[in-house]
Amino acid sequence: MLTVYGRATSSNVQAVLWMLEELALGYTRLDYGEVFGGLDSPAFTALTPHGKIPVLTVGEVAIWETPAILRYLAGAYGDAVFWPRDPLARAEVDMWAEWAKHSVAEAFTGPVFWRSARTRPENRDAGLIRANLATLEGELAKTEPRLAQTDYLCGADLTLADIQFGHVLYRYFDIDIPRAPLPGLRAYYDRLSDRPAYRKTVMVSYESLRNTF
Repeated sequence: MLTVYGRATSSNVQAVLWMLEELALGYTRLDYGEVFGGLDSPAFTALTPHGKIPVLTVGEVAIWETPAILRYLAGAYGDAVFWPRDPLARAEVDMWAEWAKHSVAEAFTGPVFWRSARTRPENRDAGLIRANLATLEGELAKTEPRLAQTDYLCGADLTLADIQFGHVLYRYFDIDIPRAPLPGLRAYYDRLSDRPAYRKTVMVSYESLRNTF
C-alpha cells in the first residue's frame, strides 16, 4: 500500500503524484500541510523528523524528501527507459534531475512564485521579482539546445528528470509574469500538458495559495 502525505496544491507533492500516475500505481493521498495542518502531530513527526511534506509510506516504511521518493518509485516500478539500469545512462537522468531540483525548482518556488502569486500585490517587490525571474530564466534557457533536438530532457521518452523539472512549469507559464521567449521550453511544456497524468496532478488550481502573505 502506497500512501502520500501532503496537500494536492504542494508542488513537491505534485511531483510525487505525477510519477505515481505515470507509473500507473495505486495510492492513497492524505491532506497535510497549510490549511489542513497536521505537520506537527505526533503521528506525522513519527514519519519524518523534519515535519515537511511529501512523505510516502510503503507499508510501514516512510520515505521523505521528494528526490528520494522519486528515486524509490523509479527504481521499484519504472522501466529501463524511465530509470535506466546502466549506471552511465542513469547518471544522465540523475544529473538533469539534480539540476532541476536545485537550480530550477528552488529558484522558482520561493523567489518567483511565492513573491508574486502568493504575496499580496501591495507587498510585492517588483524589482526583486524581476531579478529572481532573470536568474530562473537563465537556468531555463540551458534546456533550449537540448529540447530543440529531443522531446524530453534525456531523449524521446519521459524520465524521472522530466518529473523533477516539469512539475514547476505549469505555474511558471500560468502566473502573471513577463516571460522570456523560450520556444523549446514552451513546446516541451505543451507536450507535458498533453499527458493525462500531468493534467490530473500538476495542472490543478492553486487559488487557495494566492495572496496569502
